[in-house]
Amino acid sequence: MPTLNFILWTIFGAGVVTWLSRILPFVLLKKFNLSPAVIEFLSFVPITIMAALWFQEIFIPRSGQLPEINTLNLLASIPTLLSAVISKNLPVIVIVGVLSAAVCQLII
Repeated sequence: MPTLNFILWTIFGAGVVTWLSRILPFVLLKKFNLSPAVIEFLSFVPITIMAALWFQEIFIPRSGQLPEINTLNLLASIPTLLSAVISKNLPVIVIVGVLSAAVCQLII
């Protein structure tokens, strides 16, 4: 069983690594001027990350078969996507997503 000292150092180390991975790019990129092509390319990163997370929750992988569709998450994502297209406001999207997931859980 790990000791308390080991657990605390592990938590501290994980915090430092997380902090460095979030802060270090800002510090390094502050000194460089990026070309417009690179800036445009980086503008698509949040969209691709969200799409990857969305597909991961909708499709259930099955070994040797086509993926199965998680209908609960698919149904909950429809109003969420509509609110994203209409509002383009992150708090509204999150609230609609949580509420639609809760409603789908109650109904199904």
